Amino acid sequence: MPLSTVLFDLDNTIYPASSGLMKGIDSRINEYVKNLLDLDDARALQLRKQYYVEYGTTLHGLQLHHRVDPDDYLAFVHDVAIEAFLASDAELDHLLSELRAGKAIFTNAPASYARRVLAVLGIERHFSHVFDIHYSGLRPKPDPAAYQAVLGALGIEGSAAMLVEDTAKNLPPARALGMTTVLVGEADERAAALADYVVPDVLAATRLAIELERAGHAGAPAQ
Repeated sequence: MPLSTVLFDLDNTIYPASSGLMKGIDSRINEYVKNLLDLDDARALQLRKQYYVEYGTTLHGLQLHHRVDPDDYLAFVHDVAIEAFLASDAELDHLLSELRAGKAIFTNAPASYARRVLAVLGIERHFSHVFDIHYSGLRPKPDPAAYQAVLGALGIEGSAAMLVEDTAKNLPPARALGMTTVLVGEADERAAALADYVVPDVLAATRLAIELERAGHAGAPAQ
């Protein structure tokens, strides 16, 4: 089936992990957990990582166990100076212009933050939709319901979509729906097995999408 839409994750995907932006957000998450529960640094870090592994996001764990206000949490942890970490990306802007398929952001972050990131990168105009944590009813990836909601909103089958993502555990639900899965970044053998393709960065992922588009199909590579 022709490639209709490419879904891009945001953090550490649409921009390189080496930027340090996600580390800044991680520090804010640690600070929030520490202050909320009156924990020391080590225990706060341990708990928030535990919630991330068990529930997909630290927020989901805090909601379940501590009845945290999600808007308060999201506003606090994303209150970072994005311009200190990112700059306009002319090469990515050009490649996105070459990709004729629809383009959307699919992220566990809030849309307001996502749009700030896209604006700083100079690529906001390419994205018709930002599917954020609120759109999915605060159900984060890898909850299958979040993926189904996105496909429903776009009015497409999974086989017409590609997911570009830096977190391997977020790929299986996409694959189960027939999406082409692309893992960004270095990957061990186990993580790589969850993806149809493994690429070093978003530039390579976009070039791959252009190639598949021009070939007239999406899908897994030939075995």
